[in-house]
Amino acid sequence: MPRAETVLVAGTASHVGKSTVAAGLCRYLADRGVDVAPFKAQNMSNNARAVARADGEGFGEIGVSQYVQANAAGIAATTDHNPVLLKPRGDGESQLVLDGEAVGHFESGAYYDDHWERARETARRAHGRLAAAHDVVVAEGAGSIAEINLHDRDLANLETARFADADVLLVADIERGGVFAALVGTLELLPADVRERVVGAVITKFRGDRSILEPGLEAFEDRTGVPILGVLPYDDPGLPEEDSVSLPALDAAATIGDDGVDERNAVTIAVPRFPRASNVTDVEPLARIPGVRVRFVPLDSPLSADAVVLTGTKNTVDDAIAAREGGLYGRLRDFAGPIVGLCGGYQLLGERLENAEIEGTGDTGTVPGVGLLPIETRFSPDKTVEPVERRLDGCGPLTGAEGIVSGYEIHMGDSILLEAVERPFGDDGAAAGDVLGTYLHGLFENRLAREAFLDRVYESAGRVRPETGGDDGSPYDRAADLVVGIDLGPLGFDRVE
Repeated sequence: MPRAETVLVAGTASHVGKSTVAAGLCRYLADRGVDVAPFKAQNMSNNARAVARADGEGFGEIGVSQYVQANAAGIAATTDHNPVLLKPRGDGESQLVLDGEAVGHFESGAYYDDHWERARETARRAHGRLAAAHDVVVAEGAGSIAEINLHDRDLANLETARFADADVLLVADIERGGVFAALVGTLELLPADVRERVVGAVITKFRGDRSILEPGLEAFEDRTGVPILGVLPYDDPGLPEEDSVSLPALDAAATIGDDGVDERNAVTIAVPRFPRASNVTDVEPLARIPGVRVRFVPLDSPLSADAVVLTGTKNTVDDAIAAREGGLYGRLRDFAGPIVGLCGGYQLLGERLENAEIEGTGDTGTVPGVGLLPIETRFSPDKTVEPVERRLDGCGPLTGAEGIVSGYEIHMGDSILLEAVERPFGDDGAAAGDVLGTYLHGLFENRLAREAFLDRVYESAGRVRPETGGDDGSPYDRAADLVVGIDLGPLGFDRVE
């Protein structure tokens, strides 16, 4: 059986640019006729997407980065692209998803003691299927490849390098400082068999004069024998964030979006920072629009904004309790602008949560919601995971939008109407006044819905929406452009032109 060449994009730390480099390589190779597929053996993220199961039996979950990388490669994402997914839910416990299907909630010790071997075999088989079906597999590592406390159970890095017979491309972020120490230290700490697989290194997020860096590049290569295959400029191609590393702490605030627009023409959208927030990538399309600032705020802070978006949450019940205790319920009831709740945020906007399991007690009961939408959510062991396409009949903060929108659902619990109310998506969602809720993740990736919402935000704020500069280009193409200059010869490819 033919076997693809596998390249493992590993890092010296988290958030050094592995996902972007992997996506850029997928798009670059695909543009040149290479049949390429992404892979990440084990991901830990609450930013997930619903995709087709590799066995063709329904749908499952994978991390958002592998969904993005599959799009960059021009192929349909499946659960083989991320066969093991850990979704943190607080207090050291995560939901384990294998081949797209949730199999239980486990603390880290129980996972490594009782389920890691099964996870490894799941990942190995998934990679084998991809390697048999494609010419190249671009695998992404997780965190640092040099975590010596995890060397006997590092599925996304060391184990992938071994069972995939992969060449390793080491990525380090110069913006963090100490880039050469990070590279040398990582190489020193690698097991000998994996160290031999490192074919080169890439430095990301570089600003300034390359000539100043040259002596360090030469010294590193002389010391280690590992070539620097590229120095990538600082840029953000606009790919969704893989995990919560970029989110502010629970007691801090942070703003993303365009700060270059005159204050008189800008609007701010507040996003309360749930302790167990998930799928926060849902708000990123808003932050990419000129004049729109998305501000993550602590649950106990004022909603000093023109609109509010409540994101999903891995545990609606406990985040509802935290939101109520932080005073968010009252501030939402008093808020005068548009409010949109997505998935868990939709559930929280309702009257109550029934059959709610309260963390740490083992008890179930009723937890009150904000009461802005006449819905009741009842939880059960069943989980909905599916891509969806719906007819949007604009109402509430989406008034004026009419047409087809697409996205995905990943949620526990079902919501029922307690009284007649406008329904923006047929049998999904509810709208009352300027408040709207839906289970549809990816809502604002649809231009139709995004434009209607922002028009309503500007109207409610009494501001004039600025003219935009147009499309900034495909984030996949921008990621491919970013890797221009990487010498792919040691990986078996010609130099990127």
